[in-house]
Amino acid sequence: MANTFSRAAWHSYYSRKRIVHQWLQVHLLAGLECERILEIGPGLGLVTSLLVNLGYEVETLDVLPRAFDYPDVRHLQKDVRELRSAEIAGYDAILCCESLEHIDWQHVGPVLATLHASGTKYLIVSVPYMGFQISFDLYLNRTTARHYFSMKKLLWRREFEREAAGGHQWEVGYRRYPLRIWEGRLEGAGWSIVTREFTEHCRSVFHVLRAN
Repeated sequence: MANTFSRAAWHSYYSRKRIVHQWLQVHLLAGLECERILEIGPGLGLVTSLLVNLGYEVETLDVLPRAFDYPDVRHLQKDVRELRSAEIAGYDAILCCESLEHIDWQHVGPVLATLHASGTKYLIVSVPYMGFQISFDLYLNRTTARHYFSMKKLLWRREFEREAAGGHQWEVGYRRYPLRIWEGRLEGAGWSIVTREFTEHCRSVFHVLRAN
């Protein structure tokens, strides 16, 4: 199978901020006792290649065919809303980053419960985070100056405008989706929060979860 995207599309998608975001997915595995990993929503394959390079046994899952060629990595084409726990049994950890916001909110709890029922020990999950936040970076030398500034505020007063099917159906930080409600949904599905992390440029909240 050949890659179904162009080099230009890869470079456009994997901006500096997105690469840091994807690096964090792998970094959060450090210190966890796991060898066999299921990656849900592998995108264009950067995280998959990092995991393989680190020596993990990796398999991927998505509602669509995989967009990149990795013949030694098995791919399961399946809608997460239709998953049965037995289909994903035997993994030490599951990565599910920037995926759950693409399904209706009412389906998220059952999906999290299915992942828990699979018997995996750890789940690393991330979703967009639009709560109040400020980020500022500045770099200077004799010939170069660049900066980045971002501020999100008062979105907790606004209703999230759902995108077309396949796009974002909700995001944490908007009205009806505060962080405490999101974390309550994680815990309600049988997970304990080990670590919470935020990324500032790609504005997301990550959780490392352990099965109760």
